[in-house]
Amino acid sequence: WIEGPAHCRNRMAQMNPNSPTVFVVEDDEAVGEALDSLLRSAGYSVKLFRSAREFLVERSTNDIGCLILDVQLPDVSGLDLHQRLIKDDIQFPTIFITGHGDIRMSVQAIKAGAMEFLTKPIDHLALLNAVERAIEKARAEHDDKSELASLRRRFKSLTPRERGVIQMVIAGQLNKQIAADTGISEVTVKIHRGNAMHKMGASSVAELVRMAGRLNLPGE
Repeated sequence: WIEGPAHCRNRMAQMNPNSPTVFVVEDDEAVGEALDSLLRSAGYSVKLFRSAREFLVERSTNDIGCLILDVQLPDVSGLDLHQRLIKDDIQFPTIFITGHGDIRMSVQAIKAGAMEFLTKPIDHLALLNAVERAIEKARAEHDDKSELASLRRRFKSLTPRERGVIQMVIAGQLNKQIAADTGISEVTVKIHRGNAMHKMGASSVAELVRMAGRLNLPGE
């Protein structure tokens, strides 16, 4: 069910041992074990599931990684599971595998956001290349979410006055304009502006504007 040159097994042996997990949902025991062996020999952490329901019950909401998903499963189909994950905003870059694939299923999977659609027997190199791309995407998405969560925490730490001032700053207002609009002195505006930029970790107005865009702040 899995074929390819043996040297492919060691192509990623230098990977960080704390790398994200590859989740495999495959009801065929022999195929699942072959995938597990291949991926572990390439340096990945692997979790193997026999059904969609088992995966949904045992996965953690904090899991980071990619998903290798068989189209034909005994309970919920792979395509239906993928749609459920999308609906629930659970983002796992997904690689579909099947022994019964056709063009319609492949197109449906790719349109739904799948990274790859591979047919059995699965080529080692094609699978490992797909997993590598999927893991890179998972890392990028995790980093993006972490950055956004950090921005939200920093923005929440601002006082109401500091928030008001920086929203005027990103709207393009000068300190003297902000002072006139708020009824406070220009010196006080500068203090609030400096404190807010320090708390946000912004070294320039341009960086503050970028942060505001991520947070969808009014005035951006």
